[in-house]
Amino acid sequence: MKTRISDFKLHTSHFTLGILMCVTSLSWSLSHAGIKGGAAKVNITPPLGTTLIGSKGQPSDCVRDDLYAKALVLSDGRNTIALISADLLYTPLDEIANPVRAILQEKLGIPRQNVMVCATHTHSGPEVFTRSKLPPKSRVPVSDLAQSYLQVLVRKMADAVLIAHRDLREVKIGTAVGEVPEVLYNRRPVAKDGRVRTTFTVPPEVVATRQIVPEADGHARVTFTLDAGGAPLTFGQVDPRVRVLRVEDPHGGIVGSLVNFGCHPVSIYPHFSTAVSADYPAFVTGVVEQAEGGVSLFLLGLAGNTVPIQRGGVACEQIGKAVGGAAVRRLQFVATTGEVQVRGLCRPVTLPSKPTSEDKTESATVPPVISEIQALRLGDIYVLGLPGEVLVEVGQAIRQRAGLEKLLIATVTNDAIGYVCHSQAYDEGGYEAESGASLAKGAGEIMVKESLALLREMQ
Repeated sequence: MKTRISDFKLHTSHFTLGILMCVTSLSWSLSHAGIKGGAAKVNITPPLGTTLIGSKGQPSDCVRDDLYAKALVLSDGRNTIALISADLLYTPLDEIANPVRAILQEKLGIPRQNVMVCATHTHSGPEVFTRSKLPPKSRVPVSDLAQSYLQVLVRKMADAVLIAHRDLREVKIGTAVGEVPEVLYNRRPVAKDGRVRTTFTVPPEVVATRQIVPEADGHARVTFTLDAGGAPLTFGQVDPRVRVLRVEDPHGGIVGSLVNFGCHPVSIYPHFSTAVSADYPAFVTGVVEQAEGGVSLFLLGLAGNTVPIQRGGVACEQIGKAVGGAAVRRLQFVATTGEVQVRGLCRPVTLPSKPTSEDKTESATVPPVISEIQALRLGDIYVLGLPGEVLVEVGQAIRQRAGLEKLLIATVTNDAIGYVCHSQAYDEGGYEAESGASLAKGAGEIMVKESLALLREMQ
């Protein structure tokens, strides 16, 4: 039977159309490829005898709970990002963050802007950094550091990422928000004269008078009724929100999670000054891991001027379980998706320094503090990493002006630069803006401006 030319053209047209459909389908599937993720943790507990942050030079003599470096790795097929949370006071740029990044660049090819290195800010961890960007009285000579432990620490932090990367699998991610205002307060109350009366602790009889006043922007004020003879004080805002990120496998089981909360981890310090401890974040992540499985990372939020409402071993466990319980509750109802692209970006930041007692005049030229801010984007979820101990007011300004619904702010990230205060804090005085700060007035506003620019660039 003869084949007509028109039939041949028809068959050819169908074949070509079929090829085009296959290519289009393949192209669509590649551009919408699912995300892969993995999580891991490595024990970084220092040997006994190591000097701790709050031990005043005394060797550590016991371990209340182990310290960990935990890693979450996500890859969309084009980009890979890694987020590390370590039970340390700081992760300075030159001593820890960049050395860890260098290893991961060499071993996995992950560029440095895609690796975020966060500290949980425990005050009961090892003294392993010089604090070169902090006030002179806070700096530590290199000779006083546990150099051998520091070298092992950097390798172990990188190892957590290597293990997580090796275990990459298809995942879906999502985020949710809860709150726990009962466990913290702002330690910078303002008196009638407009000056701050730094209040590191509150006696039990005053704690009993606590009132939580919610505000329209999602923040809250935790206030107290003082004795009749006490001067009236106005307590500032706190950020009571517990932000969580769920990373689950195709069957709904948790691979990893993030818990983002802003309160100084000083429940153990200084009560057990020679004890190694991750403080309340150990209980936060322990509750989540026990209830949900996987590896849970803690990211410190806006904690520069917020502290636990009570301290000590019992309070440490209570706070951790309360925050962990809120995280578990929110992790149950997270809407997740696998259609996510990831990327990271760093931005250098130059901040003005305060003159020190060694400077001859207030107008003397003081070298600025040079650091960086970083952002990771996970689809419509953003993680902003800020160096330093950021006051609530600074973070609040970023959040309000950024206009991003799903924004997690991680502080003491990638560097150690001391307290980051808004300008009003310098007028009010208090520990954070005076003896606790190496940065000069205006630094907080620069941080806000640069953070907003970075987030706009990420969108």
